[in-house]
Amino acid sequence: MPYIAVSALSHEGLVRDHNEDSLAVGPWTLCATVTESPQTLLFPLGGTPVVVAVADGLGGHPAGEVASSLTARRLAASGTGLRSEDDVRRELRSCNSTLYEAAEADPDLTGMGTTVAGLVLSAEHVLVFNIGDSQVFEIAGTAAPELRLLSTDDSPPPPPGRRTTNIVTSTLGGTVVRREVEPHLRRLPAAAGARYLVCSDGLTDPVPPEELAALLAAEDDQRAAFELWRAAIEAGGPDNITLALVRIEE
Repeated sequence: MPYIAVSALSHEGLVRDHNEDSLAVGPWTLCATVTESPQTLLFPLGGTPVVVAVADGLGGHPAGEVASSLTARRLAASGTGLRSEDDVRRELRSCNSTLYEAAEADPDLTGMGTTVAGLVLSAEHVLVFNIGDSQVFEIAGTAAPELRLLSTDDSPPPPPGRRTTNIVTSTLGGTVVRREVEPHLRRLPAAAGARYLVCSDGLTDPVPPEELAALLAAEDDQRAAFELWRAAIEAGGPDNITLALVRIEE
């Protein structure tokens, strides 16, 4: 039977004093904490969908770690029921409502928010989704991999001379007055051998795409995940680093 292999890790980087990222892999979550090394999980690729998602709590806002944790836990709990684009869209809007309802119940959480990006994998298709600037890539090729961006970056063009910007134009939560969200969604066929990278901008901001692609030439995804993390650390580790490498195997 085909299966899904997911190698993942989450780390606060070198500058942040705590981790505001969270991760959902199937029913498993890693919320606002740190892994010492990549963890690999295997799931059958059958009739039950498997969700893999990264949520990056908004820096400069209160309780980013709460926002990302609530989102990851909701997606992990609902993942097996996400069979269509409409299912994913409804669930992400429910995540958005959950953040605002939590903030209404606790004023200390007012304005908290998070980005989210991920995949829902089933035997028939792969659903790609995101809100914000966390990203999903398809990894094409092996000896000289090419990264193809599948998510839609909710950020304005960076200033002249810069490759990235820290401005995000759409998030779950993140405002005092409730705001609805329109997730970005796309459907791909589920193909044996397909590989994907799901990550927060703590990886993609400090490490340029060509370096990411070169590191993904490693045949062992657990090793590749470690090398990606190390590249972000060696580039200064300015933000929380969370990533998941996903592979469909026969």
